[in-house]
Amino acid sequence: MLAMPRCSLIAREPKLQIVVSELNSTPGLLAREAASQRLAEARDAMAEADNRLRECDQARLSAEQATHAQRAHAQAQQLRLTELEARLEALREQAAEHQRPPEQLLAELPQDAEENAIETALAAVLRRIDRLGAINLAAIDEQRELAERKTYLDAQHADLAAALETMEQAMRRMDRETRSRFKTTFDQVNAGFSATFPRLFGGGEARLELLDDNLLEAGIGIVARPPGKRNSSIQLLSGGEKALTAISLVFALFELNPAPFCMLDEVDAPLDDHNVGRFCALVREMSARVQFIVITHNKTTMELAGQLTGVTMSEPGVSRLVAVDVDEAVAMATA
Repeated sequence: MLAMPRCSLIAREPKLQIVVSELNSTPGLLAREAASQRLAEARDAMAEADNRLRECDQARLSAEQATHAQRAHAQAQQLRLTELEARLEALREQAAEHQRPPEQLLAELPQDAEENAIETALAAVLRRIDRLGAINLAAIDEQRELAERKTYLDAQHADLAAALETMEQAMRRMDRETRSRFKTTFDQVNAGFSATFPRLFGGGEARLELLDDNLLEAGIGIVARPPGKRNSSIQLLSGGEKALTAISLVFALFELNPAPFCMLDEVDAPLDDHNVGRFCALVREMSARVQFIVITHNKTTMELAGQLTGVTMSEPGVSRLVAVDVDEAVAMATA
């Protein structure tokens, strides 16, 4: 409202200038002095209005500064109130979790408890909480996902453990079955070997030995003692004796589980005529169950065969097969 006279005077100043101009042009001195006096009064009023306007502006600025200070103080008090309300609510929640009312907690405080000391302790606790870092709002979801993942992996582990146990049980069962069958087969082959060896040698004794107590990993040794000899190691036998020992073992295996046919490649080569006769007798006996294909140069062994197939080389580098049916040849010879 103080600014209105100044605006009015400013608006009237051109008119005053016109009046001054008219007075200057008027010959009358009285009118001129009156106009000058009016102009001076107007200027004084204008200066006074300016002073009052400056005072009002200063007062307005002071009032605004005071208002800002009061508003800042009010905001600080409101913020403090909000913090206190939040802390009070937190304390109420903690008290509710412990199922203890705030009045009871306050009653348990020491008589000499000071607010400053409690505030200091609370500030220290808050600082420790701040040092823990920002709260991970996704931690609950992550923990839930990890828990589900752990449950899944635990189930997988349980399945694998059960499968492993099943496999181990199956392997143990197979090991027991393998040991049982191996021991049975070993005993049968050993019995057959011990029976066949004296027939080929005309006496003596032989047996198989396990070189380890673990049946699944043990090696097998051969103990052979031909008639009239004291040695029992197969390394000390002659070539013919080793051949007869090997034949005894092969025939013992065939006695256990005969195959449809058996091929023998010059097994009689290191044998003398006497041992060849024993070998042929055993082959003749077993030929009722097994068909033998024998490669030999021994005439005694050839006499055992029912069908002979010879390989000749009538020309250098050219082989020719010659087949002879022994029964047919005998029939033709006796005819």
